[in-house]
Amino acid sequence: MKDNGRSLISITERNPDALAVVDGDKELTYSDLLTAALTIAGALHDLGLSKGDHLLSLLQNNWQACVLHWACQLTGIIITPVNWRSNADELDYFLTDSGALAIVFQDVSAEAVTGAKIAANVTKISVGRDFGNAQKFEQMIVTSEPMAIGSMANADDISLMLYTSGTTGAGKGVPRTHLAERSAAIAHVAQNLYRAHECSLGVMPLYHTMGVRLLLAMAAVGGCFVCQPRFDAAGALRLIEQHSVSCLYLVPTLYHDLISHESFVSTTISSVRKLGFAGAAMTDGLLQRLDDAFKPDLFVNHYGSSEIYTFTICDDAVAKPGSAGKAGINQQIRVVRLDSTRPDDLVANGTEGQIIASVDSIESFSGYWNRPEADAKALQHGWYFTGDVGYLDEDGDLFVTGRVDDMIISGGENILPAEIESLLSMHEAVDEVAVVGLPDQRWGQAVTAFIKKAGQVNEMELDAYCRKSRLANFKRPRAYIFVEDIPKSPVGKILRRLLRDAWMA
Repeated sequence: MKDNGRSLISITERNPDALAVVDGDKELTYSDLLTAALTIAGALHDLGLSKGDHLLSLLQNNWQACVLHWACQLTGIIITPVNWRSNADELDYFLTDSGALAIVFQDVSAEAVTGAKIAANVTKISVGRDFGNAQKFEQMIVTSEPMAIGSMANADDISLMLYTSGTTGAGKGVPRTHLAERSAAIAHVAQNLYRAHECSLGVMPLYHTMGVRLLLAMAAVGGCFVCQPRFDAAGALRLIEQHSVSCLYLVPTLYHDLISHESFVSTTISSVRKLGFAGAAMTDGLLQRLDDAFKPDLFVNHYGSSEIYTFTICDDAVAKPGSAGKAGINQQIRVVRLDSTRPDDLVANGTEGQIIASVDSIESFSGYWNRPEADAKALQHGWYFTGDVGYLDEDGDLFVTGRVDDMIISGGENILPAEIESLLSMHEAVDEVAVVGLPDQRWGQAVTAFIKKAGQVNEMELDAYCRKSRLANFKRPRAYIFVEDIPKSPVGKILRRLLRDAWMA
């Protein structure tokens, strides 16, 4: 079984009455989910979509988004989910770049659809409310004839296309085959030790690789995907308690917000036995707080990307803080010289270099959508050059220390923010921290720490804290700037560029 559609059929045959999706008061068993997906698949066919066509979705995590994803898996239509916060210009770019023939949206994304010029020429399907001449998703489920099981996608057909965040320009399309998607989901199950009928909080967006992976992984084990359309810590805690959520897979920012919320201490979280995180580094301070609070049976640091789902896995994140572990079950990794494009130009253990991963992985993409110049930069001799910096320790475990683009060059020394951020996060008066390099006439760039306080602290106290640590003196922040919030992307990555630009404005 090499495609996602058949995997849904298979799990439904084994567990038809198991709970598959929960969205508020709406509950779908696997039998319900398959029936709804086949019906939407038939409706999409009636609207003129077929295998290989792109369908763009601007949806929050709701039951309709889950049904739509599986409908596309059954038909071979390429679901192309994008951030529901996208504006009209961004939507026009996505529609033009993908060549999508249809768009599915809801109230929170309706303004962008209305304002997008290209959207006027594609089929529109609305979720939850009526919008002009758009087809109504819920009505399609009632009135359409289900697709017959048989005309299915194949392993090499494209399952979905994700867009990279595009923080340095227009996002790049990342097409991924059914085989790559299913293989990544099975690897996720194995590497997180998911058992039959797990229950997880479905809050990582379905336009992001983490959200999609969790949806597929829950289906692989007959588990339940509890939708949270938009993250808020109080709501997430209620869902965890209400549905006895057994495993969490989140970015560090969301974990921080959960454990910092006033309701955390009064919420029953004993059902959560497995924690996993990805998308960004987790500071030592947060790692320890989570381990103390949840006392999980398993605490996994997963390092990967949209392009290749898994690079490495550390299955005991607390035992070796900061370690991303060793290559995943479908992967090989190397660390090469920062200025090299050769996969055999390895650096010694303990030396920082660029992390690269094998494109021969069954979880890998084969190239960006219509972006040969991006392929030429990222894909070299069968290896994907991640743009991440890290090193292997004496045990062969990987430590990811930052992005090549985040490198601070101060007084001729190369400095990455992660080590400094992790140290400062351990100070009891520091809630969140981001380190960037600001222009400096003497140093070129001055290491600068932006601090969101958790208590009373000043610059002198933080400097003294760093001096007493093992942090090399040249890495010590030369300035501390106290802020109300640290800007982050919708999936929790620190936006250092915004801090830098705001301070220089």
